[in-house]
Amino acid sequence: MRIAIDAAGGDYGPRGAVEGAMEAAKRFDYELLLVGDPRYINHLMKARRFSSPKITVVPASEKVKMGEHAKDSLKKKDSSMAVATRLVKEGKADAFVSAGNTGAAMASALFTWRPLPGVSRPAISAILPTLKHSVVLIDAGANVDCKPVNLLQFAVMGHCYAKYILGRAKPRIGLLSIGEEEIKGNELTLATYGLLQKTSLNFRGNAEGRDIVSDKFDVIVCDGFIGNIVLKFGEGIATMILRSIKGEISKNIISRFAAIGVKPAFKNFRKRVDYAEYGGAPLLGLNGACIICHGKSDPRAMMNAIRLAGEIVNINLNKHIIQEMELLEKIDLKI
Repeated sequence: MRIAIDAAGGDYGPRGAVEGAMEAAKRFDYELLLVGDPRYINHLMKARRFSSPKITVVPASEKVKMGEHAKDSLKKKDSSMAVATRLVKEGKADAFVSAGNTGAAMASALFTWRPLPGVSRPAISAILPTLKHSVVLIDAGANVDCKPVNLLQFAVMGHCYAKYILGRAKPRIGLLSIGEEEIKGNELTLATYGLLQKTSLNFRGNAEGRDIVSDKFDVIVCDGFIGNIVLKFGEGIATMILRSIKGEISKNIISRFAAIGVKPAFKNFRKRVDYAEYGGAPLLGLNGACIICHGKSDPRAMMNAIRLAGEIVNINLNKHIIQEMELLEKIDLKI
């Protein structure tokens, strides 16, 4: 398996991607294609006295800036993103991983690969921690304006991700709304509710905001505008809690000694809410495997993103999505 990695994007620049690839080369049997400026990539590996036949450097003369408009980024035909997505299209790589400009990465993958049969729009599938396990949030930011059929397709893709990657036998689907009653919601959620009822998915009805972390659902479906707000709010709450706990612990010597007893629990909590543990969020629905990483992804996060990309390719997730989309074609979706 070959995974193309954008070694130019992200807040850490090449370092996060290169060091993450070095760690992945030690752990996984993948061929890793680091796409970017060979000078910087080779310098980082040389500085760490690292070499591996699993890593190949692929030159790219251009870089997409973090604040660059997605439309403008497509003009850079030799950017690290453009080169990496072309490698997948040409069959020279099986997946694409990037911590760079999210909009640009999505645009490059979309226009280079095209959607899977039956999918009108791709969606970002993010993982959020809950009381017992984790929940799939889809869409987490790819589509800010959606139609009911889009949310229906997101539900199908989320179902496949939860079933084949997370191992949930019959994923429970929830539609994010302002109340659990069927009559609650806006025009989009009301229409989507009717569509989901007609499918063979394990649709459990509306999910309220508090249900996201309650273990009532395995998949939470929403449009990308709401999903991205939920995702960023969750990240902010987790950071605030961790910093608050640290602040209370450091106030005096007594609290510092008391913290020794709860250190394992604190460590486990921090691990559960750390995005680096999940690696990245798959962009589902395209004819290729793409992992969108947090801009602040460190080497550990990039390593986990590479791991996730490998899992998606190994399980052939796209095949399962296509099969589920074909089942929708047999249903009268008019409401």
